[in-house]
This record gives sequence, structure tokens and C-alpha cells, in this order.
Amino acid sequence: MISVTKLLSGASHYGDQLRYSNCSRGAIHGTTHGSGPVVVWNSTRTCNLKCIHCYMASDAVKYENELSTAEGKKFIDDLAEFKCPVILFSGGEPLIRSDFFDLAQYATERGLRVTISTNGTLIDKATARKIKDLGVGYVGISLDGVGSKNDEFRKQKGAFDAALAGIRNCLEINQRVGLRFTINRHNFAEMENIFQLIEEEGIPRVCFYHLVYSGRGSEMIKEDVTREESRSAIDLIIDKTLYFERKGLDKEILTVDNHADGVYTYLRMLKEDPLRAEKVWELLRNNGGNRTGIAIGQVDNLGFVHADQFTQNHTFGNVRERKFGEIWTDLSNPILAGLKDRKPLLKGRCGACKWLAVCNGNFRARAEAVSGDFWESDPACYLTDAEIGIA
Repeated sequence: MISVTKLLSGASHYGDQLRYSNCSRGAIHGTTHGSGPVVVWNSTRTCNLKCIHCYMASDAVKYENELSTAEGKKFIDDLAEFKCPVILFSGGEPLIRSDFFDLAQYATERGLRVTISTNGTLIDKATARKIKDLGVGYVGISLDGVGSKNDEFRKQKGAFDAALAGIRNCLEINQRVGLRFTINRHNFAEMENIFQLIEEEGIPRVCFYHLVYSGRGSEMIKEDVTREESRSAIDLIIDKTLYFERKGLDKEILTVDNHADGVYTYLRMLKEDPLRAEKVWELLRNNGGNRTGIAIGQVDNLGFVHADQFTQNHTFGNVRERKFGEIWTDLSNPILAGLKDRKPLLKGRCGACKWLAVCNGNFRARAEAVSGDFWESDPACYLTDAEIGIA
């Protein structure tokens, strides 16, 4: 995750300490600041929508053998013991779990910062108030366009209106909330509308995700944006970030799942604002690039541990059988061990790239989805051969 706002303005928001401090790259065992990773818990696979790019391939059915309430609390105990700073409840749709508020409250009581990744359609005023009263740090609501364009992705008419109502219900009571938008060829032209929406609605945060070929998203490889479109998208994100700064609007703009964004921002600042470029470079160096399997991990609805939510074809253990911290620091699995120190394993453009110190090989799930080799080049890197030093 790259905070374009932090890179371009230096403004600080929650999470920047985890991403950009001098020790944020973490140690070989994947700890950060002496703590465990941020953990995404896909607490249920059930969802009331059926998004075409869902990495969990979720549906409106009951999935058997999901972690029970008691097992969920034991897992949360393990995270607290391992000093994980954040638990992100995801799905499916996490608010569908009847024990969600019980689990979230327990995590808060154990000292974890609770965040939620949701489609937002179930957040009525009462639910927003319960989220707020619980002390949830952040609610991320997925929108992949405005109006009917979003509904096309969600496979449900009215999904946009329901999600927007959820956002407004959070804003009304000062619950921290923001948008999640996955860039692809079908909604690339919607980005301007998303920026207009966050300005008009007073939404303080937006994360632009690059498409990862996982779950139903694996069927969209040919529907990803081109390299030229990726560059255009990041130019727009940079322009809008600077625009909000000039207007004095406190907006946090981030990109996710493509660390070429950081390099591209640095190269652009070298041309436009060399002094700012120095700050950008320092922040990128501290961040260290992609930290899948280091500073972020995932546990699925059945309790299996993965390097992140998009790499579920590689499993390292199950929290029903071993504590999360024990699994996370066990380097007997070659994928998990490799992720801790991946640079010598990278191949192709990634292996030869001069920006490895600030990218760290980008996203392995995409590389494997296209090439079949976990350590091959990430096909979504849009930097030219000349820009990465191999021309």
C-alpha cells in the first residue's frame, strides 16, 4: 500500500508509521516494530453480492466449517500475543456473520486496531452507530464506479445506492470511512467520477487497487488495463492528490498492489519537483516495497494461513492447530521463507530491475497466475525497460 498523499505532501495519517518509519521493512521473520503483521481475516466467504473480480469467489450461500466464535476468539488471542497491530475483518461480507460485533469487540479489548472491508450495503444508521461505539478504526467500502457501473460489478441493481447510504451513515456520526476501487479496463474511465464523489460527499480516503488475478479475478487477466492506461491512472491520482492539497482538503489517497506506483511517482517528481523527489525516495526506501508474507498476512474463513488474501493457493498452516505466530515464523515452507528474502529468487524483469530496494518484486500472485512461476516477473509492472535499467 502506497500513500500518494504521504509521498507528495508529507501529511501523516494512521498507517504511515507502519509503512514509512525507518524500521518498517521488518525483520526476516516478518515482524514490524517488534510486532507481527497486519492480518486480514476473511471471517466468512458468504456475501450478499457476487462481484466479478472477487478474489474469494464469494456467493450468497452458507459455507461449511468456518471458524466458530470460540475459535475466532482464540485466533484473536494468538494475534494479540504475537503483537499484531491491526486485524482487518473481510469476507465475503464480514457483517453477515451474526457474531461479528462480538468478535470485533473482543479484538478491540485485546488491543488490536479493528478495521473492516465491506461492500457497505448492510450499514444502516443503527449498524453504523454500533461500529462507531465499538471503536472500529476504519471502514473501507468497495465501489468500482458510480451508479450503474458499480452495480454491473456487484451483479446487483441498487448496490451503489445502498453502499453510498452506508458511507453517509458513517460520515454522519464521524466514523472514519473511505472507498476501495479496483482499477480495470471496465471502470478505468470511472476514476474521475470517484474523485468527484469523494469531494462532493466529503469522503476522506480512497484506495485505488490494481487488479490481482485471484478468485474470480483470475478470469479477468485479459480485462486488466494496459501499461499505458496504468500510467495514465497514476498520473490522474498524482494530479488529484496535488489538487486536494492546493485546495486545503484533507484527503488520503492511496494505491494498493502495485509498487511500480511508487517508482513512477518518484520519477515524475524528479522532473517536476526534485526537492520533493528526495523526500519521496526516502519514504520509499523506508517502506521497502511489497511486504506480502512479511508485514501483511491472511487467514481465511477455514483458518488457513496465507501470505496475503490473493495468494490462497499457498497454505502455511491452520490456526485451529497452531498459533498464528508459530506458523508465521516457521520458515520450513519455501514460499513463506522465500517471501521473507525474495530478491535472490526473482526472475526476468523483476530480478534485473534497479528499483528492487523500493519495490521488492511487486506482486507474486500476478506473476504466478500468468507464468505459472511464483518468482517470475509481475506482468502488471508498467515501467519501461529503460526506466528499470535493462534497456
